[in-house]
Amino acid sequence: MSVINIQEKFKLFQDLWSPKKVGQLNGQQILLAKLKGEFVFHKHDNEDELFMVVKGTLDIEFRDKTITLNEGEFYIVPKGIEHKPIAKEEVHIVLFEPLSIKHTGDVVADITVETYESI
Repeated sequence: MSVINIQEKFKLFQDLWSPKKVGQLNGQQILLAKLKGEFVFHKHDNEDELFMVVKGTLDIEFRDKTITLNEGEFYIVPKGIEHKPIAKEEVHIVLFEPLSIKHTGDVVADITVETYESI
């Protein structure tokens, strides 16, 4: 294992809504993603999902409310809760998720990624 510089890793890709794996530990994976626009409403029946904002502002819409995450903040979406990330401007995030999680949970969409690229 070597030191991972998150900012350097973000420079390696430009695609949106396509998380890149930068590490894993104890059955969890650490992913980086760039977001802009709206994702799809989805849920993960068996996994919690942690969103940490590194750059920008991310809204996460739920069926009954919307939360806003600013740089340096994180939020854990509990398993089974429908949510839709929204990035009005480009946002850089770190995700902590179980290895078993599916990108768009219970929904298959044009933006669904089956296997995360490691960088």
